[in-house]
Amino acid sequence: MTDIEVFNTDRPLLFSIAYRMLGSASDAEDVLQDAWLRYRGADETAIRSPKAFATAIVTRLCLDRLKSARAAREKYVGPWLPEPVLTSEVERPDIVFQRAESITLAFLVLLETLSPEERAVFLLKEIFEYAHSEIAEMLGITIDNSRQLLHRAKARLAEERPRLSGTVESRRAVAERFARAFATGDGSALSALLASGVGMWSDGGGKVSAARRPLVGRDEVLNFLIGVQRTAVTAGLARDASLTIEDVNSEPALVLRVAQRLESVFVLSIEDDTIRAIRVVRNPDKLAHLDQQLRRSDS
Repeated sequence: MTDIEVFNTDRPLLFSIAYRMLGSASDAEDVLQDAWLRYRGADETAIRSPKAFATAIVTRLCLDRLKSARAAREKYVGPWLPEPVLTSEVERPDIVFQRAESITLAFLVLLETLSPEERAVFLLKEIFEYAHSEIAEMLGITIDNSRQLLHRAKARLAEERPRLSGTVESRRAVAERFARAFATGDGSALSALLASGVGMWSDGGGKVSAARRPLVGRDEVLNFLIGVQRTAVTAGLARDASLTIEDVNSEPALVLRVAQRLESVFVLSIEDDTIRAIRVVRNPDKLAHLDQQLRRSDS
């Protein structure tokens, strides 16, 4: 096999690691391009395991990006959410590698509480099942350091780590009821679907209108949703709007298009047939990759 064939064999794994590390599909693709150049330029006699070598390159590139991204995140306008990705069966080989709950937006946001090194060790050990000896070699640390980083990461994530509950079908059924109620402005039906402590985060990145702070509680979220629906009707946007349900980051999501343009994605976290959290991505920069995926799946 040629170098590119060997590299591409592990590409789904490498992309999956990079995306979970960075929370951005576009950045993950850039990392893989850089990783390929470094992989191709390496001394072949020094590569014992192509997979481990490529993983090490990708992880180190991601660490560099995470460290430089911290300052930019602090200046981000409004809540920051990861870049959503389509996780339907068509796209699954390229992104949903290993545990599905590790790709939810809630989980990726939670990973932001870790240091870059803690994040790398946690993902490589807990999600991708590398041994501490392998991780230590990849990151240039000792095995004891790898264990310590994992211990700290697990302690930070223990209480808030999200879990997927129910089935894909049951979660989609709730999403379908939510979509109908949202499209018609049925406040009673929406209220019945929302948990009392439901939270809502909107990521506009300062480029489009979005709530600048998280909304917490059924009444506050309900008022916001009804307001959005009424504004769309009043402005005449509802006539050109379409609402579909897709599998995004392993959770059901409402995909809103206006005049064929991807406007917003509402990702629903559902437990016991109740919506516990809604994460709305509106930043157009973060919707570009998902839009490409959706158009490919429709063609």
